[in-house]
Amino acid sequence: MPGPVTAWGPSIPRWFTWLLRLLFLLVAFLISVVTFFFRRLPVSHRSLPPSSSIRERSLGQSRQEPFPAMAYLSMGEAHRRITDYLSRFCDAVSSQDAATLSALLAISSNFASLQAPADALNVFQDSNQLVNQVERYAQFAEILSPLLRCLQSYRLGRYSDAYVAFEKAANAFLQEFRNWETAWAMEAVYILALEIRLLAEKADRELSSSGKNTEKLQGAGSFLMKIFGALAGKGPKRVGALYVACQLFKVYFKLGTVHLCRSVIRSIETARLFDLDEFPVKDKVTYMYYTGRLEVYNENFTVADQKLTYALMHCSPNKEANKRMILKYLIPVKLSIGILPKQWLLEKYNLMEYNEVVKALKTGDLRLLRRALREHEDRFLRSGVYLVLEKLELQVYQRLMKKIYVLQKQKDPSKAHQLKIETAVKALNWLGMDMDMDEAECIMAILIFKNLTKGYISHKNKVVVLSKQDPFPKLNGKPVSS
Repeated sequence: MPGPVTAWGPSIPRWFTWLLRLLFLLVAFLISVVTFFFRRLPVSHRSLPPSSSIRERSLGQSRQEPFPAMAYLSMGEAHRRITDYLSRFCDAVSSQDAATLSALLAISSNFASLQAPADALNVFQDSNQLVNQVERYAQFAEILSPLLRCLQSYRLGRYSDAYVAFEKAANAFLQEFRNWETAWAMEAVYILALEIRLLAEKADRELSSSGKNTEKLQGAGSFLMKIFGALAGKGPKRVGALYVACQLFKVYFKLGTVHLCRSVIRSIETARLFDLDEFPVKDKVTYMYYTGRLEVYNENFTVADQKLTYALMHCSPNKEANKRMILKYLIPVKLSIGILPKQWLLEKYNLMEYNEVVKALKTGDLRLLRRALREHEDRFLRSGVYLVLEKLELQVYQRLMKKIYVLQKQKDPSKAHQLKIETAVKALNWLGMDMDMDEAECIMAILIFKNLTKGYISHKNKVVVLSKQDPFPKLNGKPVSS
């Protein structure tokens, strides 16, 4: 039967009222359960709103390395993952398994395989006690404890903390390595040298984004010198000295302190370590590349040509990007000694910024050279070859004067060796170069002084008297004399 009618309409049945009460109680219970478990989760497991994500990235988390969200882990599973990592480390040392040990130390370069223990460390917070409780782990506690902290910090995107922890672990590992008689762990030492540099670069980017001083890469350079000192002696361990030297070069070039490379080179050569046959090819290629770049900066183009050519010829055929890096410096060096690259080479390695430079040297058109320097100024400055290319102007002037000489020889062979400065001025003005007689005479004097032209200047007659035998000598692989 329907309920009684009131002034406000039909009354609500009593069973419906009880049903609503039960529903409210059930919803309240579910909310309390969800809230209870949510509070038990670590902060890193909770989803962040978009603004928090942006804030976290601004403190150093890289957009290029987004880590997947951490799945919920039980305490038991987290414990199992951490002990598995610790056991693998100890097993690798006891069995002298360098490959496994290297993979466990590759925090940055191989993080995908280390993500499971890294996630576990954010659930099981007392990893230090776990390391110290088991004697097998405790003997490597000075390595493992900071290494676990590094893993945890890296997973959370705190790269500065990760670097500090890794450096501490690497110092302890290096001490152990010094005590080992053989070089079985050399591959792991390579990983230490690589990781300390990569983590330092990430840490400095994080510090820079928060307005702090960037000092980690400089610290990495100091630590790499420690590794270099442990290797740069006699015995089987010295084979790793070249790899560590190359990591040092990368740090010094990044910091803009290339003068420090000289001390490393002297250490290798003085210690008589530098026998190319005993080092791996990839290390020799890297070493020649960086030392070749140093010779470019010092304008020692003959030695730079030898070193960079060696690097190019021995570079792996599959490493197109590495070949391009070498050619960025080898091409300016070749141009400086009078050797021009083929068009197909520039196109293959996408180095067309040198195209107009080559055309200028072929045609004697100074406008092309200056336009190329102007259009690609930032790129050439970053590479450090701008001044090298700017000095090619003398070769362009030589080519222009040679073209004038050839035209005169065709018109009147008997007077071909007498090049009027006025004719040179007209040619330069036709090319858009605003130049008077005195300036043109000065350029001719420099060409003669630099052995780019053979002859002498008759100042009274305003004529350059050219040699009848090879008046414009080729460089033939030698740089312009200073």
